[in-house]
Amino acid sequence: MLYQRLFAAGLLLACLCLGTIAWGFHAPFSYEPVGPRAYPLMLLILLALGALVLLIKPALESSPSDEPALTKPMLVKVAVCLALLLALASLFETLGFVPSAILFALGMARLFGGRWLPSVVLAVVLGVGLYFLFDRILDVPLPLGVLSDLEI
Repeated sequence: MLYQRLFAAGLLLACLCLGTIAWGFHAPFSYEPVGPRAYPLMLLILLALGALVLLIKPALESSPSDEPALTKPMLVKVAVCLALLLALASLFETLGFVPSAILFALGMARLFGGRWLPSVVLAVVLGVGLYFLFDRILDVPLPLGVLSDLEI
């Protein structure tokens, strides 16, 4: 339970810091219906609520004996997950949302033991589906990158 509480406290602190930064987001012109700070603040509020639940009652579905030890394979998974997140952030604009989201989802699915075919199908559906959700339904422009020639 100690690791869960430390993680929750760190996540809550990060949410508070990022929330104060996101509160200052202002656009000189309105390019989105809700403005640039709505999405980061909504996500940070959800993360903070989850962190509060973990901080107050960390063992909702487990007992103290269920907490895994910090082994080398687990630390490697954490490092690979962080590398995938950094790759997503760095390739987002140059490669585009759809290809970078597909690569990220495929890497995460394989990291957690997914088979190749279901992982590829899920990654493609997730990348394309999220693009259409944000670009067409929520009217949030996302970079197409290498797929910019396919824009309708």
